[in-house]
Amino acid sequence: MKLFGIAGHSGMGKTTLLERLVPTIAASGLTVSLIKHSHKNIDIDRPGKDSYRLRESGCKEVLLLGNDRWALMHELRGAAEPALDYLVDRMQHCDLVLVEGFKNGDFPKLEVWRESLNKNTLWPDWPGIVAIASDRPPTLPSQRSVTPGLSHLHLSDVTSIAEFVLAHAVESEPRRKLSF
Repeated sequence: MKLFGIAGHSGMGKTTLLERLVPTIAASGLTVSLIKHSHKNIDIDRPGKDSYRLRESGCKEVLLLGNDRWALMHELRGAAEPALDYLVDRMQHCDLVLVEGFKNGDFPKLEVWRESLNKNTLWPDWPGIVAIASDRPPTLPSQRSVTPGLSHLHLSDVTSIAEFVLAHAVESEPRRKLSF
């Protein structure tokens, strides 16, 4: 499996880009999966449902299977968040895992950035950012002058972004049993 990240401040359009990028890559016959890291508390279950009640009763994991999908919920219960390689190791094999978040991970990332939102780029402070995709050419502050190796892509050119992602994705760590 290969790995590539999509990064950016909230509201920059990461999900919108991913919604367009995934089918573009999948159209070439590749299987794409995604790991999204949120800084918010998330809950995919609802109070009152059996799975919610059993999870709340103390189960470490609850696997919910329905007609169209299944989901495994793992309760951290105060434990540290698992490392990215631990999560990748639990995914079924695919050709490409796109990762949103994990800002400190040292793997290649594309930053989605819109100047109109008046926020600094994450680059160069986040490791792994190899390109910036924007709705117009970035005009970065002088203290963050563009380095030779940092590519710039236009957000509307999803084909070029897909080609870039596939060319720069790296092999994930070999699948191994990790403790949690």
